[in-house]
Amino acid sequence: MNSLVQFRSKPAAPAHHQRPVKELVILSGKGGTGKTSLAASFAALATNAVLADCDVDAADLQLLVTPRILRREPFTGGDTANIDPSLCTGCGLCEDLCRFDAIYTNGPGDLAWAALRHIDPLACEGCSVCAWFCPTHAIQMNPVINGESFVSETRFGPMVHARLGAAQDNSGKLVSLVRTTARKLASEHRRELVLIDGSPGVGCPVIASVTGATQALIVTEPTPSGLHDLERVAELTAHFHVPTALCINKWDLNSSMSDLIESRALDRGMSLTGRVRYDRAATQAQIAVQSIVEYAHLGTADGIAADIRRVWQAITLLPALAAGNPQPQSHPPQCPSESSSHHQTDTPAARQHLPQRSASTAPLDSPEHLNPMVR
Repeated sequence: MNSLVQFRSKPAAPAHHQRPVKELVILSGKGGTGKTSLAASFAALATNAVLADCDVDAADLQLLVTPRILRREPFTGGDTANIDPSLCTGCGLCEDLCRFDAIYTNGPGDLAWAALRHIDPLACEGCSVCAWFCPTHAIQMNPVINGESFVSETRFGPMVHARLGAAQDNSGKLVSLVRTTARKLASEHRRELVLIDGSPGVGCPVIASVTGATQALIVTEPTPSGLHDLERVAELTAHFHVPTALCINKWDLNSSMSDLIESRALDRGMSLTGRVRYDRAATQAQIAVQSIVEYAHLGTADGIAADIRRVWQAITLLPALAAGNPQPQSHPPQCPSESSSHHQTDTPAARQHLPQRSASTAPLDSPEHLNPMVR
């Protein structure tokens, strides 16, 4: 690790007392469920964590935690083909073999230069077939820079993040690099948890984020597509034998769907960490460049912040993380008037005690009045 990268750390402990670094990866089956907003709040509540933004295709955790970059490095995830025109005879074998239509000519004509082949760098997948079969060895494979990785400092502690270039591949390799760097940073600075903001969906960057993680948390919303995509991600985490928990964001937009989602999750053996209500204060916190639990200090967002604190408390008690897991900070303080009546536990009976709000008694700014279809 670069000696210039310095963070405030706990005093050195004897090696035999150092606990292994654990990884909590926060996922969602689709974009827009609030995964990153919750990740930022968890970062504010965790006391000794390293942040890792593994959504390298569209990294946006930095919008809330405002990192100060301490180190940046180019990321090379593969090679691309290059043709030496002085050696190319224009035989066309490479064009015939390329399955990605990445090789083309200058156009029709009898002149020798018109028959020379060229590489489209955006279409080239770096498979090297053309280089292997070129009879004149005119094609060479050269490393290509696909993006950048960063080590930064935030008000919550160290952060590792990255940016994949436009139309670049190998996002899975970049995610693996981010995780490896974050684990190394956590070990060197005696931080017990790596908090990972993963990508939505079930693609390559999600697989790279999940594999070998200590605990996964899936954030979903109470919609049919939210349920469908939740089940896809749950199948993925089950395949890799990663313990998985569920959090429903904006649950009160459709309480019956929230009940159904939790029932399906329990059937799959997932843990329930709780529900987070819909609140426009979440958007206001983003505008203020703060996490929701920080924004609650200003006298707003107390309700949703209380939901998030309860979810985080439930996460710290999950078996995979409980042993030696960082506990929530006493700051930000919890509002004395907050109720824990809809805190969820991992039992089917808990679903019978969820708060239900009828349309006739809902406030005018509630989701039921904002959307007449939500009843």
